[in-house]
Amino acid sequence: MRAVVVDVGLGNVHSVHKALETAGEGRVEVVRSDDPDAVRRADRVIVPGQGGFGTVARRLTGPIAEALKESVERGVPYLGICMGLQILFERSEEAPGVAGFGWLRGEVRRLKVDRGLKIPHMGWNQIDLEHGGHPHLEQAGGAGSWFYFVHSFHAVPADPGLLRARSSYGSERITAAVAKENLFATQFHPEKSQSAGLALLASFLRG
Repeated sequence: MRAVVVDVGLGNVHSVHKALETAGEGRVEVVRSDDPDAVRRADRVIVPGQGGFGTVARRLTGPIAEALKESVERGVPYLGICMGLQILFERSEEAPGVAGFGWLRGEVRRLKVDRGLKIPHMGWNQIDLEHGGHPHLEQAGGAGSWFYFVHSFHAVPADPGLLRARSSYGSERITAAVAKENLFATQFHPEKSQSAGLALLASFLRG
């Protein structure tokens, strides 16, 4: 089993790598790479990311984007984390005119600012399951589990059936996880979410 963490030089790739190694318990080779051929050879693909939508979208173009698309179309399981979720959609209010992958219809919108709450949404929050949840979420504890979030934007799918988990921040219901076929992605950070996050990553590596 070979899991490739796509490294575009942004954010928390090292912590994702280490968390996957821990979750794999020595049975999974975890590789950080921006090599399209490494992505094509992977049994699991993970796209993490922090930072701006426009920056990540520009880094994930050309051969690396083509390799990711080929991999997903072959049925290789994909895990997106934070920006790795947002980039699946068509566009973002954060970067007008910059296209995402567009594999999922919808857009990424700025979180609402409620009195007394700060943006970014940062810290621990509980999830509620949507549309039957997902096996990876169930393995992590299911409804009511706590995960760590750091974000100012969230995805709004055109098809609400893509939602697998949401969380509340003030008056807003925010997207916490989406899934479609072999795509699974979280707005929260499993690598920062202690035992629940490791259980989710272990489920992804097994699944």
